[in-house]
Amino acid sequence: MENITTAVGRLNEQCRRIVLGLDDVTELLLVALLCEGHVILEGVPGTGKTLLARTFARGLDLLFKRVQFTPDMMPSDIIGTNIFNFQKNEFILSKGPIFTEFLLADEINRTPPKTQAALLEAMQERSVTIDGTTYPLTSRFMVVATQNPIEQEGTYPLPEAQLDRFLFKLHVGFPSEDEEKQMVSLHGHQTVMPDLDKLDVEAALSKDELDAIRRFVSDLHLSDEMIDYIVKLVRATRSHPSILHGASPRSANMLATASRARAAIQGRLYAIPDDVKALFVPALRHRVVLTPVAHIEATSADTILEQVLESIPAPR
Repeated sequence: MENITTAVGRLNEQCRRIVLGLDDVTELLLVALLCEGHVILEGVPGTGKTLLARTFARGLDLLFKRVQFTPDMMPSDIIGTNIFNFQKNEFILSKGPIFTEFLLADEINRTPPKTQAALLEAMQERSVTIDGTTYPLTSRFMVVATQNPIEQEGTYPLPEAQLDRFLFKLHVGFPSEDEEKQMVSLHGHQTVMPDLDKLDVEAALSKDELDAIRRFVSDLHLSDEMIDYIVKLVRATRSHPSILHGASPRSANMLATASRARAAIQGRLYAIPDDVKALFVPALRHRVVLTPVAHIEATSADTILEQVLESIPAPR
């Protein structure tokens, strides 16, 4: 356990040197990676979403690729396509950027649902099918999608089927005044994306260490009381009067896995109710559909999920 907490501390330090005020987001990114999950980062432009993703991938020595989503993008631009080679008289696979370990889907809500759906198979099954042939992706494959708030112009809401594939939806807000001053002091000499090579961002974890921690997390103990607590919370979303469609059974599985990962990061061999409480809202805020009345009253999913959390007593 000391090795895990030490490695996590190194990673947090690397990210904190470059991106300020996003420690909680960094921790949840690591939780998602340890349990093979994917993440949506939502926030207004300029809050450091892309920079955090780049720094996080560099800190874990993951093969990184970035896709800038646009309204005219096609699915083949992401997964690739077969191109006929006239010299060899055969089709050659031209792999798309999805063949990587860490895929940054930048501004994913700028592209239509047809192209967004190109990620579905890869996110769920770690494979891509092109012209009837299935190609495996690495077990470390992770999608971090960024998006601007839905109410901004020129955006397409993600389909519910795809939202359910994401473990977390994280809100990236503005930094505090002191953090913003430090940020300007660090990056205020340039207008382009900071060069991570010049900033000496190093890998805090090797790929072998990451794989070992993942195996450790999957074996972490989750008591019957904790399983019962997680299931009751998820099922409670299906009967809340302000929720039209509650969370799916997949939500309970993901919440249980994420609780194990957070326990390991916190240096424990078992998950506790505080792990579930810390993860419940970011894990379910994108999985529940509110009633029209809740929308009219401008009630947020976060507020309703907090009510659900308070209504179910935690095990002692």
